[in-house]
Amino acid sequence: MNTKQIDNQSWIKVISKYNRPDIRKSIWQIINSLGPYIILWYLMYLSLDISYWITIGLSFFAAGFLVRIFIIFHDCGHGSFFKSARANTIIGIILGSLTFTPHDHWHREHAIHHKNVGNLDKRGNGDVWTLTVEEYLQLSPGKKFIYRLYRNPVFLFGIAPFFLFVVLLRFTKKSMKSSERKSVYITNLILLAYISGLILLLGWKAFLLIQLPVVYLSTVAGVWLFYVQHQFDEVIWSREDMWNYSRMALEGSSYLKFPKILQWFSGNIGFHHIHHLSPKIPNYKLEKCHRENKIFGGIKPVTFIPSLHTMSLRLWDEKMGQLISFRRFRKLAGS
Repeated sequence: MNTKQIDNQSWIKVISKYNRPDIRKSIWQIINSLGPYIILWYLMYLSLDISYWITIGLSFFAAGFLVRIFIIFHDCGHGSFFKSARANTIIGIILGSLTFTPHDHWHREHAIHHKNVGNLDKRGNGDVWTLTVEEYLQLSPGKKFIYRLYRNPVFLFGIAPFFLFVVLLRFTKKSMKSSERKSVYITNLILLAYISGLILLLGWKAFLLIQLPVVYLSTVAGVWLFYVQHQFDEVIWSREDMWNYSRMALEGSSYLKFPKILQWFSGNIGFHHIHHLSPKIPNYKLEKCHRENKIFGGIKPVTFIPSLHTMSLRLWDEKMGQLISFRRFRKLAGS
C-alpha cells in the first residue's frame, strides 16, 4: 500500500466527519448488546435443569455479546461513544465491571498503546510481549524458555487471558496513578456486589457454571482480537526515528475482514486501521469511514482463516522487516 498517498491527502479532513457520536445509535447499541446478554444469562440458568451442554452452547453467544459490551467500554474510554465525558465515564465503569476491567487503569495503558503502536523503542505498555531476533539471541536459556512459553498459543490464548482479566486486574501496582488505583477498587466493589447478588439469587454453583465459561470464552476472543490486530504477516514496525503516526495506523494495524456475524459481535473492531487513525470514531462508524473513502481502498484485508496463521509468529526480524515464526528463525539461524 502507498501510504505516502494517504499522507499527501488530508486524512484528518477525511475522518473528521466521522468523529462525532450519534446518541441514538449509541443507546441502541447498549440495548442490543446488554439486553441479549442478560436474556442469555437467564436462559443459561434455566438450561442447567435440562443439560449443561445447552448451557455451554449458549455461553458462546453470551461471550460474543460480552465482547461487544467490551467494545462499548473501549469506545467510552476514548470518549467516542457519547459527547458527554461524564456519560462516557459512568457507562464505561459499569460496562467495564461486567467485563472485569477497571476503567481508568485499562484505558491509561490502552492510551499508551495507541501512542506507541509499532514503535520498537517504546514497547512494554498495553501490548503483547514481542522481542526482536537480536534481543532473543541475547537471552539466557532460562529467559528464552519463559519467552517461548509466553508466546505459546496454549498459554497466550488459552490461559493468560482469563488470568489477566479475572485475577491480575483485581490488584493495584505501585506504578499506578491514584485514579487508576481508585478505578481498580471501584470495579472490585461493583464486582463484589454483582457476584454476591447473583450467588444469593442463583446459588454459587449455578453462578460459576454460567459465568466461568462466558468469561473464559470472551477473554480468549478479546485477547486474540487484540493480538491479530497488530501481529500479522504484513505488519510494519519501526524504530523511533522512522516512526510515523498515519503510516503505523494504516500498516501497523490490521483490517480484519470477518464474516458479518463476527464483525457484528466484535463491534467493527476489525477496521482497526481506521480506529488507530482516529480513536474518536465510534465503532458503528468505522466501516462507513472505510467504505466511503477511496484512500483506504488499497489496504489489504486479513481474512478469518489466514488470521489463524498469525498465532505462529513469534519474533520481529529487523533485517527482513517482518514477524517470523520460531521455525523460520531456526531455519535462518542454520543457514
